[in-house]
Order: sequence, then structure tokens, then C-alpha cells
Amino acid sequence: MEQRHVQENSIHVLLVSYPMQGHVAPFIKLAYLFAGRGIKVTLVITEFVHARLVAAHPELDGEQYDQVRLVAVPDGLPKEDVRNDERKLGESVFKVMPGHVENLLNKANLEGNQVTCVIADAVFGWALEMAEKMELKSALFWPSAPGVLALTLNIRKLIEAGVIDSNGTPTMKGNKVQLSSDLPPVTSADIVWSYPGNESTQKIMFQHFFAIHQNVKKSDWLLCNWFQELNPSVGDLVPNMFPLGPLLANGKPAGNFWPEDSTCLGWLNRQPVGSVVYVAFGSSSMFSQHQIDELALGLELVGQPFLWVNRSDLINGSSAKFPDGYEKRVANHGKMVHWAPQEKVLAHPAIACFLTHCGWNSTMDGISMGVPFLCWPYFADQFYNCCCICNGYKVGLCLNPDDYGIVTRHEIRKKLDGLLADEGIKVNATKLKQMAEESISGGSSTNNLERFIEHMKQ
Repeated sequence: MEQRHVQENSIHVLLVSYPMQGHVAPFIKLAYLFAGRGIKVTLVITEFVHARLVAAHPELDGEQYDQVRLVAVPDGLPKEDVRNDERKLGESVFKVMPGHVENLLNKANLEGNQVTCVIADAVFGWALEMAEKMELKSALFWPSAPGVLALTLNIRKLIEAGVIDSNGTPTMKGNKVQLSSDLPPVTSADIVWSYPGNESTQKIMFQHFFAIHQNVKKSDWLLCNWFQELNPSVGDLVPNMFPLGPLLANGKPAGNFWPEDSTCLGWLNRQPVGSVVYVAFGSSSMFSQHQIDELALGLELVGQPFLWVNRSDLINGSSAKFPDGYEKRVANHGKMVHWAPQEKVLAHPAIACFLTHCGWNSTMDGISMGVPFLCWPYFADQFYNCCCICNGYKVGLCLNPDDYGIVTRHEIRKKLDGLLADEGIKVNATKLKQMAEESISGGSSTNNLERFIEHMKQ
């Protein structure tokens, strides 16, 4: 095909996100990044996701927002399905989404609104094939961490080192393997597809990550949500990798599925500088009532002001209940909300630290704002993210469960006290914040964005 030389305002990017909040949120921030350069952007999401986004952010209920057009397509599941079965959702999306995306591309061409580049979630290898068939530019977007990308691209090395067997099952032999000079060694406990006691889920997840491995090898461009200086040597593993992060919403709708309670910002204004423990576990972590009790009592023992995001489905689909008299006892220094405007919260001078599940979006939010971490990973990539935060970047501490799998109130108090007193961690967090700011203010991420835009112009 003859190369077309185009201006930025004639580039039309089609973004295709996997329908989970941890994927949609960075995709919508990526959309804002391109739109800010005058590039026409269409973001493809499922109808279920679109409904959740509009319910949380009514300003998104229009033809476009901030030059980003949202297009909703069916996910193939009944409307009443709650979408909490990841296997069922994944199978349906992979079955029906390619056809809908192809129809969108054909329709855009007929309407004279031709798409010039397709950027798809790293799980969607079919999108690369579709773009090639239609002679369009293409790229993959990796929404997770550099360490997890290194894991995914080194499956064979993990097998040879005895960390996993040929089926992806962790061997639990205690073997370690160094994937990159600036990443902590990987052990069996860090394997992102590991689901102990659930072999069928583990097999599906291993196949999922192996497919990503193959997709990344086929892609000429891999866009990522971090900055080059965070893990410089990971770039040696992926020569076509272009970090554009940190991707931030900067006050625009951040792609959350829950309405934000902004009353917490006024509450933060009344707290001393560097005093508040921010507690938030993302969109999918769940706990037993016993564990919630221990967390609540641990925060009370510490005695610091705290802001706790108590999601409406934190305990197997329902809100957490607090110990008798708890809310009254902590009324003067504790604030509970169902969801918070996280970037604004973490940027607030009252925040002292972030008690987090270590999802990558939350990790990048915390790093961008220079906040120390107290890590409580829940599943998948969060365990190795925790390892990187504590042992690699050295900006946090990790909570350890007892012999019964419970993180006790005493462990919470001990680690929070230790984190708040650790000046070295605070210094490291401030350094990473400065590096992140520089990367998107004319530094490495800005340069990578320029290179990719020039590629799309050709």
C-alpha cells in the first residue's frame, strides 16, 4: 500500500479495550493523551461497560467527550448477567467482539471517517490481523506492569529455571530467576497466572498470558503505561516497547465503574499535612468479614486519620460491616466512601501513605504522586507488583498474613507505624515522582509519544 503522509488532525485512532476496569481506565487515559494532540479518537467498549461508565460519569453520556468518541458494542452475554465470571466473559468477548470491530472499521470507511491506526489491548491479537488485512497501522497496548511484561515474555526461561513446569504450574521449589537487572528475582509466588487449588482457572490464565506473549512478538509497536526510567533494562527485552506513562486523567473521568464521592476532598482539607492513610483495593479485591474486622481494628490501633474506600461489593457482592460501635469511635478521624477520585486524593498534601492491592493503575497513581505504599496484593499481577514496589523501587512495605491467611490488626499497625517512620522510603517515593513528572514534561514518555505520532503520520 502506498504510504500516506497525513497531519495529526487527519489521524483517526481506534482503541479497543478489554471490558474490565483495570483495562478500560488506562485506555480512556490513553485516549485523552492522543486527543490532547488533536488526534481523532474512537474508544470501543462493551455496552455493559458503557452503562457503568455513564452511571459513574454522566458527562460521558454524549456523542463524544473531550474529543474522544465512545462506541459501545455487545459482549455477547445476557443483559442481566453480572459479568463477574471472568472465564465466561472472556470466551464471549473473544467470540463476538472481532465481528463488531470489523463492522465499525468498514462503517467508518464508508462514512469518510477512515480509521488510520488500530491500538488494541495486548490480549486481542486478532486486532493486529484485522488491521493488517485492512492495510492499517496497528499497535498493542499493555495496561499492566513492566515486571509482569518481563514475566510474560520469559515463560520458557521460567520453565528452564524450574520456577514453573511446562503447563505453567508453579513448582514451589524456591527457585529464583533474574529476568532483568532492575527487577527483583522471580519466585513461584510471583507467577501471575497462579491460582492454587483451581487448576482449570490457572490453565486458562496461563494460556491467556502465553497468547499475549505471542501477540507482543507479532506487534511492531507496544505502548505501555509507565516511564522508561522506572525499569530501563526491561526495554532490552522488548525492542518495540514505547512507555507513554504515567497516564493520568488530570481531572477528567478516569474510567471508573463507581460514582466518585468527592466529599472526601473537603474532609482531607481539614486533616494535617502528611497524616492520612488512604485505603483502597481497586475494583475486584474481596475480603471475608473477619478480615474486614481486622483491617478496621488495625486502622483504629494506629490512630492516624484514614480515608477508606469501602466498595459496595467488597465482601462477596455486599458492603463491609464494621465492628459494633466502630464508626462512632473513629468518627473524628476516619472517613469511609464507596469510591474516591483517586488521583486527586493521592495528590492531596494530607496523604501520608497508600494501603493498596497493588493493581498497576493504582501503583502508577501512587508513584506519580510520590506516595509510600503499604502493599496487600489480592491476585494475579498484584503479587509481583508488590515485590517490585517493596524490593525493586523500594517505596513500600508488604503486609504478611498469619498461618490462617489473615492479615491481623497487629500486623497492620506494625507495618503502618514502620512505613510512616521510614524516611528512606519517603525519599525514594519523592525521587520516583520527580522522574515521572519529567518523563511526561518533555522527557522519555513525551519523546515516545512524538515517535509514535510520526509513525502514524507516514
